[in-house]
Amino acid sequence: MSPAVCDVVVPCRDEAAALPIVLRDVPEGWRVVVVDNGSTDGTADVARALGATVVEEPLAGYGAAVHTGMLAATAEHVAVIDGDATMQLADLVPMLEVVRSGDATMAIGRRRPIRSGVWPWHARLGTWVLATWIRRRSSFGIHDLAPMRVCRRDDLLALGVQDRRFGYPLELMLRASRAGWTVRELDVAYGPRAVGTRSKVSGSLRGTARVVRDFAGVLR
Repeated sequence: MSPAVCDVVVPCRDEAAALPIVLRDVPEGWRVVVVDNGSTDGTADVARALGATVVEEPLAGYGAAVHTGMLAATAEHVAVIDGDATMQLADLVPMLEVVRSGDATMAIGRRRPIRSGVWPWHARLGTWVLATWIRRRSSFGIHDLAPMRVCRRDDLLALGVQDRRFGYPLELMLRASRAGWTVRELDVAYGPRAVGTRSKVSGSLRGTARVVRDFAGVLR
């Protein structure tokens, strides 16, 4: 079997209703690695039925799920996308080209809501605060928290990111900046979550506050 063009890691917790949408249009030659992070709704079974490789990560946390996915990936290039159907796999394709061309070490997405109400105000405010932190503490002029990203697998693992919760993206950016990476931010469409799913972050003020707390822990 030929190696995958790119492995895309999809961290999931109770995203069974969203996965048929997320995996509807997998780019040709790409392999999907779904990381089941303690789901109780049959997420793993749905992912397997849709042709994805499934790995389990019992330790709850975004960083834990992403790291497990990276260890399971085998392609030279890896991508990450949320499993809630708010973003499309197709938007990862131009990001991969940016990295493969050498234009940047990592390409990331900047969410652009397709209509009002898609992105709750508290989540947008939290994103603005955290992206500002990143800009001030790194060389990257980014405006989002890299909800979608593509880079070389070996480069990412060499960074040694340690956070296993929501602070993972911040630590990733800070370590990448210190390592001399270049980053390019591309606009991506951001739509509503799939019906029957609920955000662990933007779905509540408490969730957004938890993310801010985890980011603050990384900055200590």
